[in-house]
Amino acid sequence: MTEKKDIKVVIDGKVLTMSGYESEDYMQKVASYINNKISEYEKIDFFKHASKDIQHRLIEVNIADDYHKVKRQLEEMETEMRKKEEELYEIKHDSVNKDMMIEDTKEKLKKAQNELHENAKQIVQLQTELKERNKEAKK
Repeated sequence: MTEKKDIKVVIDGKVLTMSGYESEDYMQKVASYINNKISEYEKIDFFKHASKDIQHRLIEVNIADDYHKVKRQLEEMETEMRKKEEELYEIKHDSVNKDMMIEDTKEKLKKAQNELHENAKQIVQLQTELKERNKEAKK
């Protein structure tokens, strides 16, 4: 298990200490994400005139909204991935069945070719016998 770290980050112009097991890079990305959200909202007139408490709540709601949208998107992607895995399984299953049918057909073809070869030999043999009988009958 990794060791818990205390990392100093800057959020909204204030230096804060974040604690966690994640990398410093990850925690800096989290702080950057929050700073970007604050910057987005600071462009809105209503936000500038709202109390700090309302500002914080708006940012919290926005971050929670982002989280749930991404979570829903991930769930949809996982569902789609499961469907694709099922389709892939079906395709593989069909492919195996087709391969088995091809092998069966090849065996039948080989048997048919052997029978054809045997029949051709038998025809030649019967034609030879017929010629000999015709020669004997003419004598």
